[in-house]
Amino acid sequence: MANVASPLQYGDPPRLGPYVVQARLHTAPAGFVYLGQAPDGRAVSLAVLTRGAAYDAAARERFVTAAREAGGQRSGVRGWLGRSGRSRGAVLEGAPEVLAFDGGHAPWVAVPYAPGRPGAERFLEPVMVGGTFIGEAHGPDFVPYWLTDRAPALPGPTRRRLPPTETRKRVLLAALALVLLLLLVTAILLLLVFGRQESEQQPRQLPPTVFVPTPPPTPETPMPQPSPSQSPSPSESGQSTPGRSPGEDPGEGDPL
Repeated sequence: MANVASPLQYGDPPRLGPYVVQARLHTAPAGFVYLGQAPDGRAVSLAVLTRGAAYDAAARERFVTAAREAGGQRSGVRGWLGRSGRSRGAVLEGAPEVLAFDGGHAPWVAVPYAPGRPGAERFLEPVMVGGTFIGEAHGPDFVPYWLTDRAPALPGPTRRRLPPTETRKRVLLAALALVLLLLLVTAILLLLVFGRQESEQQPRQLPPTVFVPTPPPTPETPMPQPSPSQSPSPSESGQSTPGRSPGEDPGEGDPL
């Protein structure tokens, strides 16, 4: 048992319940012992299981049972065992007073701190089954499988329950946000539908137009035209009409 405090290390819990963790007091295979301060300023000794021991249901139960019995909380089965014979908590006779303990998934126990006297490390002894937990030593010793996980078991973050007024207010805000979102989606859909209809409208037909041909342009200076030629008369051309000429003998030309 060492009562020399050492600084906290990475992974040590800053608080355990209402107690503020200040330093390390003792390190055991089954857990850690811390020096803490109660809300009223009293110094306390805090024992916490390692993460490996906390994951082992049997080891966790041995720790919680020792703290519960030292605090005077005995179940009916434990009380019947105590009356009929030596109980499993008898090994912790003379254990320090238990101020508070948590028996959840990351159990811890708090006792008054007294330099030179056993503190919360007393409750880590039953976790390591070595024969003294249930009486005289008997049977072979064994090494638990969880000894390699030596990180402290930290309790999960506690969720603060909201008052009914705050819950109702959040529900109303969520409903209002949902309504605004639906209105926004509806407006976007309407814009898409009407914009598509306007884009699909046929173009308007133009009125019919009357085409009036334009006359060709007239030249400024008249073009010269050839004068009509007079055809010669038969008398002027010197050609005679077919037939006999005067003074011609009709018998000369006809051999018959």
